[in-house]
Amino acid sequence: MTQPDTVTPPRMIAISSGKGGVGKSTVTANIAVALAQAGVRVGVVDADIYGPSIPGMLGIATDAKPQMSPNGLVTPAQAHGVKVISMAMLSDDNAPAILRGPMVTKYLQMFVKQVDWGQLDVLLLDLPPGTGDIQLTLAQAFPLSGAVVVSTPQDVSLKIARRGLRMMEQVNVPILGVVENMSGFTCPTCQTVTHIFHDGGGEAIAEELGVAFLGKVPLDPAVVDSGDEGTPLVKAAPDSPAAQAYRHIAQTIMDLGPDAVGLATPFAWTLADGSGKPEQGVADGNGGRLVALDHDTAGLTFGWGDGRAQRLSPRDLRIACRCAKCRDEVTGKRLLDPATVSLDIAVTRIWSVGNYALGLAFSDGHDTGIYTYKQLHAMQGAEVEDV
Repeated sequence: MTQPDTVTPPRMIAISSGKGGVGKSTVTANIAVALAQAGVRVGVVDADIYGPSIPGMLGIATDAKPQMSPNGLVTPAQAHGVKVISMAMLSDDNAPAILRGPMVTKYLQMFVKQVDWGQLDVLLLDLPPGTGDIQLTLAQAFPLSGAVVVSTPQDVSLKIARRGLRMMEQVNVPILGVVENMSGFTCPTCQTVTHIFHDGGGEAIAEELGVAFLGKVPLDPAVVDSGDEGTPLVKAAPDSPAAQAYRHIAQTIMDLGPDAVGLATPFAWTLADGSGKPEQGVADGNGGRLVALDHDTAGLTFGWGDGRAQRLSPRDLRIACRCAKCRDEVTGKRLLDPATVSLDIAVTRIWSVGNYALGLAFSDGHDTGIYTYKQLHAMQGAEVEDV
C-alpha cells in the first residue's frame, strides 16, 4: 500500500451500518491497524457515544483519563500505531452515558475538533448503528470524504444496510463501498466453507446500488479472541484469511482516493468583509454538486457541477426557508408570510453544512434555515453564463 500525499485536514471516512451486531467496530479497528501497518497516519473517533468499544478492541486502558496538550487540546490514546478518542476514556465502565441530543453533538464536535490529532492522513469515524442523530450531526458538521457500509449476508441486515446507504447519499457523502462481514465459516479441519448467513448478499446490494464492493470478511473465532485481548486480528494472526481480507479492504479504500470535490468545505463566509469565502471547485457533470458561489447586488450566484449557473435573490431565498419557524414540519405548510419579508433584505453570512447544504443568515436576523443543494438547484432564478 502506498502512503498518500499529506493532506490537511485528513480524509474523514465514516464506517457505518444500518443495524447493530454486524461487526462494524471490529472492521473499523482492523482496517485502522492495517492502514497504520502500511505507513498511513490514521486516527479513529469512536462515535458510538452510548456503546463505545474501540478502546477495548485496541487494548487501550480506559482507567487513565486523557490528558491535555500544551495547546489546550485533548491528547488521544495510541495503540498499534493508531490514535484514538472515545467516550469510554471519559466515563467509567459501569457508568452509562445518559445524554440528550445536544450533549451528544457537543461530544462529537469535541472528538474531532478539540483533540490533538497532529498530522493525519485518514480519520475513521466508527458510527453507531442506524440513521439517527449522530449520523446526521457528523454529516452536517464535517466534510466527510466518504462512507463504508458494513453488513452481513443476512437478508434483514442487507435491507437495513440499503437504508444506511440512501441516508448517506441524501447528505452527499460519497459511498466508498460495502463490506460483507461474517460471510462464511471455514471448517479448520476439512476446510469446508459453510455460508451461515447466506452468500453473496453484500456483493449483490453493492451492484444493485451502483457502489463498490470492498470485500468479504469470513467468520473466524480468532477475530473475537483477538478483539477481547486488545490485539486486532491483522496483528495477532496476519496470515489468516480474515486478516488478509481486512488488509485488502484497507488497500481498496485508499486506492479509491478522495471523491471529486465541489465547493471547498468547511467554510463560513461573512459577506460584509469577504472573510471566509470558500475556494471554488470545478464542474464535473454532477448537477447536484455545488462548485462555485458568489454574490453581487442582485443576489447570490450558484455554479453547479453540470455547468449550470443561476442567480437567486436574497428575498426569494428568505421566503424559501424550510426551517421549523418558517414551515410546519409535519404538513409542510408555509408559516412565514411573504408580505413580511422586506424587498431589500440581504444575506449577511453563508456557511457550509457538511457536503450537502448551506446555512444562510439574513439582515432580518433569521439564521436557522438549512438550504440543501437539491433545493437550491431546483429553485427558479435568473440563469447566468458564468459564476
